[in-house]
Amino acid sequence: MDPRIRDHAEVLVDWSARIESGDDVVVSVAEGAHELAVAVAEKLGERGANVVTTYASDEVLRAYLRAHDAEFDFGAHELALYENADSVLFLGGGRNTFATADVPGETRQASDRASQPVREARMDTDWVSTVHPTRSLAQQAGMAYEEYQQFVYDAVCRDWEELADQMANMKEILDEGSEVRLVKGDNTDIRMSIEGRTAVNSAASVAYDSHNLPSGEVFTAPYDPEGEVFFDVPMTISGSRVRNVHLTFADGEVTDFTAESGEDALAEIFDTDDGARRLGELGIGMNRGIDRFTDNILFDEKMGDTIHLAVGRAYGSCLPEGESGNDSAVHVDMITDVSEESRMDVDGEVVQRNGVFRWEDGFEG
Repeated sequence: MDPRIRDHAEVLVDWSARIESGDDVVVSVAEGAHELAVAVAEKLGERGANVVTTYASDEVLRAYLRAHDAEFDFGAHELALYENADSVLFLGGGRNTFATADVPGETRQASDRASQPVREARMDTDWVSTVHPTRSLAQQAGMAYEEYQQFVYDAVCRDWEELADQMANMKEILDEGSEVRLVKGDNTDIRMSIEGRTAVNSAASVAYDSHNLPSGEVFTAPYDPEGEVFFDVPMTISGSRVRNVHLTFADGEVTDFTAESGEDALAEIFDTDDGARRLGELGIGMNRGIDRFTDNILFDEKMGDTIHLAVGRAYGSCLPEGESGNDSAVHVDMITDVSEESRMDVDGEVVQRNGVFRWEDGFEG
């Protein structure tokens, strides 16, 4: 086994998930993540955790959804699995990143709505999502397989404590702020409220309320957005390639949208439920170890010089106690490159211009 796989497993179990002896752990294994699953199982065995493994195949999911009558009733058996789990580890890495592309949109929406209680139960655990480098992901990223492997391990196996200290600057600004404004070129000028919200220093560990490995972003739960925003980073949504998205917000929700490609996929998302047209997240990418776009949201949204907004569900860790925030069966991130002709203001003060933060060398206020 490649020793980097064991390093990946060690970071996941020790730093990210903080697994302890006796923890009940569910490990969700994608088709191509077998080797990582073996290394993770070894680490969990050494730790004395209790493990249940599930198989997460997009091809299996496609077969199920296409054959179903779309009257879903996800049973108590799956809900019980996650309600009794301490941690859930998602090991991504499938064989075909477009495996579910031909699943009808209405079927996908019905499944998302019906599975929301299960999804909420999973989110209530100390869950962590990561990815094993596969040839399909390398192809999607436009990279040679060996090149992509090194890219993934450089992003995963790094000094997370040092990055957490850097990101603490952004968290403090957002926690103390009331309004964020993002301006970019002539097609982005959006304001959103963050008053009363708590930002998350997403340093790839549940100890930081962070659930992705790799990570490297600071995010919060905005509300009442007004204005327009252009997302120029390509992405895959529900198996469809989506490019150059323009959203208009009024009265706190999406009132108009266009896309160069993938517009039907966006329409399906926005029609899922009432919360799908409202914002659930503002995220600021700060991981400069991720140096290129790969069409994988796990990496792309963390990249330095990017900002992303998500429509749909807001994360409870950003909300005041007793407040539910935006509720939806979906959470879909969209990314804009802010390395040029852009600025982000918090309460009228510029905190990032052309990708450079005010505490970094080269910042122009």
